[in-house]
Formats: sequence, structure tokens, C-alpha cells
Amino acid sequence: MPAAEKQNEPAVSSPPPRDDDAAFVRPLVEPSSEVARASTRLDANSEANRSARAPRAETHVDPRPLLPVPPGCPPDSIVLTFPVPREHAGLRLDRFIQTRIPRLSRTRAQAIIREAGRRADGSRRRPSDIVREGEIVLLVRATFTEPDAPTNYGLVYEDAALYVVDKPSGLPVHPTATYHRNTLTYVLRAKYGELMPRIGHRLDRETSGVLVCAKTIVDERLLKNAFEYRRVQKSYLAIVRGTVADARGDIALPISPVREGLHILMEIRDDGSDAARAETGYEVVARAPSHTLVALHPRTGRQHQLRVHLAAIGHSIVGDKLYGPEREAVFYENIATGMTPELLERLGHDRHALHAHRLTFVHPRTNLPVTFEAPLAPDLVALWERLQHL
Repeated sequence: MPAAEKQNEPAVSSPPPRDDDAAFVRPLVEPSSEVARASTRLDANSEANRSARAPRAETHVDPRPLLPVPPGCPPDSIVLTFPVPREHAGLRLDRFIQTRIPRLSRTRAQAIIREAGRRADGSRRRPSDIVREGEIVLLVRATFTEPDAPTNYGLVYEDAALYVVDKPSGLPVHPTATYHRNTLTYVLRAKYGELMPRIGHRLDRETSGVLVCAKTIVDERLLKNAFEYRRVQKSYLAIVRGTVADARGDIALPISPVREGLHILMEIRDDGSDAARAETGYEVVARAPSHTLVALHPRTGRQHQLRVHLAAIGHSIVGDKLYGPEREAVFYENIATGMTPELLERLGHDRHALHAHRLTFVHPRTNLPVTFEAPLAPDLVALWERLQHL
């Protein structure tokens, strides 16, 4: 989910693509006919605004250094690189690493820096070091065995400023304690080297769908500012448990990290504490006998917001290992035993059925609104077809 946002703006939608728009939004997976019809109804109900294709201008990319293993480190070490953008200049190194690696405590960030923080000359870094704009922060760690992950993604659109992909479920966006080579960041670097596109926002590892990258430092900064200041309209698709009664509605429930238990969990907290405001709009796309396909429009960008909000109204996302009917018990079970047939039956699907469907924002070069879509992922299309016949 994007960072916290500030002011809601009306949704921007585009008219149906013309023949010459094929390069602008390319369907990568054809959804089922019922889902397609329902999605068309949603589009027809949205406000019609101008949308323009971004021009395919000449290539203009800022080089990003590919740094070798620093002296004194094993030659087969994994080197993680984190360029420091202007908005993070002046932070302590441990605070900066927290912004780069999701859900990392400050204590853990300090331990990682003491163990793996290096300069290009091989000297060690301290958690209290101050980072500078344009600096490349290095973390050097020994090789490790990563879990498998899909590394093929769909290309939705590309021009001189933007690189838009359809991320498969299971592919992490950024390196974590568990993943390095099997991440979108690494895949892009391996494919494009110094000219790799810069990822503009986050999607959880299990979430599939549209993700936007920028080609230059300037475009990256404009893109990230658009997400931070709520100038991006986002739409997700989710398959949830139960029948959602209202055709559309709003969920406005504040969210905060849990006070105890698994540290990655979030919870609803309306006790007047410092919980963050969180708002989500939803629309019913289609119904199955005991499940509902919904479109979600987050107006804020809290961690796990959509999953927490849906669980709070009694319609948790199918396959959710943290916020489903058994809460985090299935998360621990999956770690201990893997995805057994019995666990899969209880979850309903092997990943949470959440898909980033559409993004609309102002193009950083043309200043015109553009919309990009990723049709419902194949595994979710198959899941929905099966649920319709239960």
C-alpha cells in the first residue's frame, strides 16, 4: 500500500480505449465473461474524464551504478543497494533502512547495519551514520537459499517516463530478509542493468496486479509524490467470504499496529488512541452463492488497510492468512507445515485473493491523466469460476 495520503480527490476514469490505444492498455489475461460484464458496468458508472496516452518519446534514463562486492567481503556475497532520494537525506542510517525494508523494527535495522552495512571501500557502517542525497547505501550479506517465486511479469505500458507492469502473485517487489534475487527489483536490474526502471510504490508479495515504475530520478520523485499526496486513484478487486449486502458503501475505521502478538498485524482501534484514519470505498462487482467479488477504492494508504477493513465488516478476503476467520493461526501453521491440502481447503485459496486492478494519475511529462489496468489474475479468474458452482 502506498504511504499515508492527505486529501481525497474525485476518481478519474477514461473512456473505452480506441484501436490506436492498444499500446496504452493491453489486456494480459481475459477475465471470465461475467466478471468482464460486471467490470464494464462499473466503468459505465464511474465519472467520465479526459484520459490521454503518454507519448513515446526518446529514451531518457539516468544511470544507476551497479556496485561490485566491496573489498574484504566474500566474492559470492549478495549486495543490496539503496539509493538515497532527496526526501530521505539527513536521516540516520537505521531510520533510512526502515523506509526501504518493509515492517522492519528499528532494533532489527540496527542489527542488520552492524552485520551487513558496508561502504564501497569495504569499511563498516554505523546505525547512527547520516545518509546524503544521491548516496548508494550498501548492505552486503552472505548467500542464502531463497524460496521459489515467479519472476515473469506482464508489461502493460512503456514510454520515456513510465514502465508499467502486471506483477504476479508471489513475487516480492523489494528485497527482504527472505528474498533477494527472486524480487521484482532484482529482475528489473538483471534485465536492464544501469537503466533499470525505478519502482514507484509497493504491492504485497501475494497481491497481483498493476504496478508503476519511473524511468528517471525526476519522474520517480513526481510519481512517488503523487502517491504520497493522494493524487493517484486506485482500484483493487477482491474475492471475499459471504454475501456483501449493499451494492456499494464506505468503510471508515481507524487502523493501528497491534499492541501485542505478531508484529506485522494491524487492527481496528477506535478508542481515541493514535490510530491512523483509514477509509475504503467498495462496490459489488458480482456475487456467487457464498462469496462476493468486490471493487475496492482506498482513500488512504495504511498497511493491510483493505484486508483489515474487509475483515472488520465480516467479509475477509479468501486465502488471507492473517485476517481470515482463523486469524494468524493459519499463518503460523503455513510456516510450520507448508500449504497442506487440509490447510488449503480451510483457506479457500493458496494466497489472498486481492488484485491491483487500476491506477489513474497525471503523467509526469504530459500533465494529462492516464489510466492503466491489469485484468484479474488467472488464478483468481479460476477461483471465481469455481466458487460460482459451489
